Amino acid sequence: MGRFYPIIDLAESGDKGPPLARELAESNCEMLQVRAKGATSAQFFTFAQQVVQAVGNSCRVIVNDRFDIALAVGAAGVHLGEYDLPVGRVRKISPSGFIIGATCRDPRMARLAEKEGADYIGAGAVYKTGSKSDTRLIGLEGLASVAAAVKIPVYGIAGITLDNCGEVVRAGAFGAAGITVISRASDPGETYRELEKALQRALSS
Repeated sequence: MGRFYPIIDLAESGDKGPPLARELAESNCEMLQVRAKGATSAQFFTFAQQVVQAVGNSCRVIVNDRFDIALAVGAAGVHLGEYDLPVGRVRKISPSGFIIGATCRDPRMARLAEKEGADYIGAGAVYKTGSKSDTRLIGLEGLASVAAAVKIPVYGIAGITLDNCGEVVRAGAFGAAGITVISRASDPGETYRELEKALQRALSS
């Protein structure tokens, strides 16, 4: 897993999503997520399938929320929110090596997700963001408490920029995840590389 975890959102990127995924894969991105809140199952399936095909074997694709779509497109895993299927149930019926991420906003939720078999946690919102309508801020303090509660990687999410991503790992997170910092960049591949460098610098400072 890289330190920065890009999320490609259908509403944000549209038809540019698959080419964006390919560009990230060519920039040595090891794992990215596809997200399509409000889309129909057919729309989400098509989008996820196009992204999986765009990156081939060079990058693992995680599908947000939808375990069924993740399986249908041959994705590497699924990211489950608090209102999605339980992590433990998905772990029991998922293929070998299948990656499961979980959204957690407090230490109790994080410990439960880890116990049930989650491979990583997305914790937030760390900062204010316009890309999520159900955002509840936990801030750096909340992120730190989640990261301290588990042994699996924790990614801080929401409002991530090149300027503030270092604060996320200094708070104890493994890395950071974001949507618009990549999708709205003039050079997404270079921005991804710069985010990786910034996070690594913060870890060693």
